[in-house]
Amino acid sequence: MLHVFVETNWVVDYAAPVHYRAPAAVRLLDRTRAGELRLHLPSICLSEARRPILTKHQSRHTDTVRQFLKWAKPRGLVNTEDGLATGRVLDLLEQQVRTDLSELDQTLVNLAQDRALDVFPLDGSMLERVASLSFEKLDLHPFDHAVLAAVLVRAEMLRSEGETEVVFCELDSDLQPWDRQRRRKDPLAALYDAAGVWVYGDFVLKAPERPAGWAGAVP
Repeated sequence: MLHVFVETNWVVDYAAPVHYRAPAAVRLLDRTRAGELRLHLPSICLSEARRPILTKHQSRHTDTVRQFLKWAKPRGLVNTEDGLATGRVLDLLEQQVRTDLSELDQTLVNLAQDRALDVFPLDGSMLERVASLSFEKLDLHPFDHAVLAAVLVRAEMLRSEGETEVVFCELDSDLQPWDRQRRRKDPLAALYDAAGVWVYGDFVLKAPERPAGWAGAVP
């Protein structure tokens, strides 16, 4: 079985208002529901995702368009018909965003209760790992330390149970084991290797390509 870890950026892309949702994020959960893989999410990521979704996906750009229409129509740059049609589209967009954001908390609850998704809390071993990671010179924020510890400890547990296919989808550059030039970034890369975790930079499990038979540094 392929075990796939995700974190806050997956929740944000999955639970955003419908027209902002990333198809690859949605597809990943569909695949676990179909039995193709097992999806794992630290529970702290559900609560952490709420604020960026609410902040990022307000319909601020509609105000910009309305201001432009207000300026452009008297100057003959936009005719009445186009202005009315644009206004109707903006109204629909704003209504859809309001509806989706009003349902956000329930969407997050549904994720937490979805049996296809392994939502797991931080346990004592993970909290101990958070403390030890603070001495690794990783230059991470405290929340990233918690996510990293959760993934490493859970992955190590899976590997100890005989699972060999363990990957992490990580779109946040801070937790990716490579820099902008795709050069290996230690000591972070070494931690993933030791836990037997391959890190992808997308939700389609494509890049960077995992070498055939890769098993990290796990004996």
